[in-house]
Amino acid sequence: MIDLKNKVTLITGGSRGIGEACVKLFASANSKVAFTFKSAKEKSNSLEAEFPNVVKAYKVNMESEKEIIDMVNQAEKDFGKIDILVHNAGIWNDGTLETMTLDHWNELIKINLTSSFIFCKACATIMKKNNFGRMILITSTAGQRGEAFHSHYAASKGGMISFTKSLAVELAPFNITVNSVAPGWVDTEMNDEVFTDTNYKETVRKGIPVGRIATAEDIAGPTLFLASDLARHINGEILNVNGGSVLCG
Repeated sequence: MIDLKNKVTLITGGSRGIGEACVKLFASANSKVAFTFKSAKEKSNSLEAEFPNVVKAYKVNMESEKEIIDMVNQAEKDFGKIDILVHNAGIWNDGTLETMTLDHWNELIKINLTSSFIFCKACATIMKKNNFGRMILITSTAGQRGEAFHSHYAASKGGMISFTKSLAVELAPFNITVNSVAPGWVDTEMNDEVFTDTNYKETVRKGIPVGRIATAEDIAGPTLFLASDLARHINGEILNVNGGSVLCG
């Protein structure tokens, strides 16, 4: 069992889906956990109740630099430090090239990619002081191969992947590793709408060699591994978690 005793983890987008699964798994591994949410306050309250004095929720607008920086600083004050960053918060929606507006593009890029920059920058300052850090960015197979009709999403995740590799080298001298987990299809609330088409969901399932669509817990496990000492020599890696459906590194 991985033990993160005496570690503090910041997880973005922790009130549902992959983020919620990460909050539960990291807390169960004895890490203190600060997590962000935008809405769904009821869920954030339930997580705090499930892990009293271990988990704390912070409401943050991912498009606000000030709110992000204030949250990171407050989490450091509340917990004393930040050892691990899991940047999971993001959005996914449709947008063909011809119909996508600049506002639509900018919103997604800001929430997915720009927030990565702000969170990593703020956390790096804290991690450097302690000469220790683990950053794990949740990206997507779309960032590796592209995704038609979701070019803005693919561009944001591709940017996060390049950002991961760049920071991995830049921060390594400070004992900070930076890696990414790149899921394929995951059966979470984010995909509820598209999976209402049961025929399409079955087509997706059949396209995955292991024969099933990932759960949020399937993504949280590899994320925990990358945060642990078992992965201390892994840096700049894009860990694909897609059941073999997309074979690229």
